[in-house]
Amino acid sequence: MAEQTLAADIPGLLARIDELRPMLEANGAKGEADRRVAQESIDALEAIGAFRVTQPKKYGGFQGLSQDHVDVARAVGRGDGGTGWITALINMAGWLTALLPEQAQDEVWGEDPNTKVTVVLATNGKTKRVPGGYIVSGEWGYASGSWHAEWSFLGAELVDEDGNFDDAAQLLIPKTDLGYKDTWYVAGMRSSGSNTWVAEDVFVPDHRVLRGTPAILGQYPGTTEDTPNVYRAGWIPWLNVILAGAQLGIGRAVLDKVIAGAAKPIAYTSIAHKSDSVAFQLDVAKAALTLDSADLMIERACREIDEPAAAGEYPDYLTRARNRAYVGWAAETVSRAIETLLTAHGSGGFAEVNAIQRFWRDQAVAARHAFILPALGYELYGKALLGRDDGDSVTPLV
Repeated sequence: MAEQTLAADIPGLLARIDELRPMLEANGAKGEADRRVAQESIDALEAIGAFRVTQPKKYGGFQGLSQDHVDVARAVGRGDGGTGWITALINMAGWLTALLPEQAQDEVWGEDPNTKVTVVLATNGKTKRVPGGYIVSGEWGYASGSWHAEWSFLGAELVDEDGNFDDAAQLLIPKTDLGYKDTWYVAGMRSSGSNTWVAEDVFVPDHRVLRGTPAILGQYPGTTEDTPNVYRAGWIPWLNVILAGAQLGIGRAVLDKVIAGAAKPIAYTSIAHKSDSVAFQLDVAKAALTLDSADLMIERACREIDEPAAAGEYPDYLTRARNRAYVGWAAETVSRAIETLLTAHGSGGFAEVNAIQRFWRDQAVAARHAFILPALGYELYGKALLGRDDGDSVTPLV
């Protein structure tokens, strides 16, 4: 394990990630080929605390805001998309862990504060109510970062003693209680290692159960009068916005590489340097501004999460629906910027040896995560703006 040299604060952490960027980028192709992030990258990020952004300070974490979480994932994603994605998901799961009672937190971080957790929100698990908890079975795909985690939050349907549906929930389960299937064979985000966890009649005690219905309203099982306000933030807005961070970084990585290639000629023309072409200049400017607008949209989304939490307030439905629209819009906007840059760069960007095509595929897959689909966010926000009360018929996750 790498020597522990955690950054002193989030700005310091971001600076350390910037220093690691050449290594993260160099390991990108290996991560894709191996279908997991290179261990060198994991060790280096762990050593500076990149997976502890949302961990409570009492365990040595940064106890960061949603904006801090986005900034860290963006910085890592600028070096490699898959690495940025699992950084975001592990930190998401860290925040979820902090919503549980202290007993659960101690089980995860008490002996090793570097312990990593993954999360699969889909409620694929089936349960049986037993004294003190639940017996759960099921399979959960798309477990990003599962190669590197010791615990996982896995979605399940809870039932009462009579077997009747009671609530949807996230269950925190140690890796030692889970089976594993190597199923992640995809066109993009290959290095995220988003394989499948399997549970067969696993007991989960009540203190490791995060019920969905109260959580949507900000009622978390671990909340006490001493709980820091960052762990009182809107549940779905927080889980939603952090999926944007790595994508923002990927967009910047493509812009960096297109600008770096600006000295090359444009084939079949007399233009000796792309940078001499007005059309190229316009594309680069337009793409940069498009990425700026995505950054600003996500900054606004984070303000609407972090400011109410700091004030001890829970965001209303309209604000939460708008948050889902913000994130979908940002993902769509990054995709649009990358499309412009791909055209500006030319067909050489699609060579397998060119990292641009890997960044493009990674973002294309990430942008289609079901939780952030733009059309869904727009529909929820449109219904809320129009005063309709049928948003829950689409999804209760707002």
